[in-house]
Formats: sequence, structure tokens, C-alpha cells
Amino acid sequence: MRNSLRAGLVGTAVAGLCVTAGTAGATPPGPGVTGTIIAQETVGTRDYILREITLPPHQSTGWHFHKGTLYGVVKKGTLSHYDSTCESDGVYRQGSPIVEPSGSNHVHIGRNLGDTPVVLDVLYVLPHGSALAEDAPNPGCDFQ
Repeated sequence: MRNSLRAGLVGTAVAGLCVTAGTAGATPPGPGVTGTIIAQETVGTRDYILREITLPPHQSTGWHFHKGTLYGVVKKGTLSHYDSTCESDGVYRQGSPIVEPSGSNHVHIGRNLGDTPVVLDVLYVLPHGSALAEDAPNPGCDFQ
């Protein structure tokens, strides 16, 4: 069981890699944003966590960054993604892969600007014991 879970998580990460070439306080996720852990495994010094995330219409993830790299795919809806310069760094539709690099220099927000929920499957590859995300202040953008 353990080896099959590890193979599945690592396979998901590899698939994601092959397909992709005045501040306020921290901004929490919008109302109704949920995340469900599907699988979790620690291998050496890394935690591999597979999670399904749902953003209701007109909600966001809040500004944040990760201490490890994330690999995801949009299962439903359209995710609008913005970096800390307030510029869009991608619009991801159903079937689109997403890679979010690690580090506090990669602060970002995911927004659902549509009328249907956005559903993502995301593989977190984090240093063991790290939080899934670290809250960050709005970098000065006029949206949440």
C-alpha cells in the first residue's frame, strides 16, 4: 500500500512536470473555500500531500506562498492566478496544469472570477512538517 501510494504521488508530480514547460494584513481564503486531503505520505525529508481544493464563484485563495513546489490540475471551472505585482500570471481552465514554485518571493493569489466553482487537484511537495501555505499580506493590489 505504501509503495503504491508513493508511486501514485510521485507519478502525479512527474506528469505535472511533463505537461508544463501600503499593505494590509494577511488575506485569508474567501468564504466557502475548502480543501480536502486525499492522500499524504512522507518520503525522506519531504511531505507529499494530494488535496482537492474548491473555490466557490467569486472567491479567492487569499494571498499566500508555499515552502515547497505545488503541482496541480484544474478539474472544473477557470482559475485566474495573480503574482505579487498584481499582474495575471495565468488563466487555467479545465484540464490545465498549474505549477507554483516555492518561496516567499512567489506570493500569489488564485481567484474564481466565474459563476461556477473551481475544483483543483493539487500535489504539495513540502519540507517535512511545513504548513500547506503561508499567509501573506496583499502586496497592494486593488482586489482580494
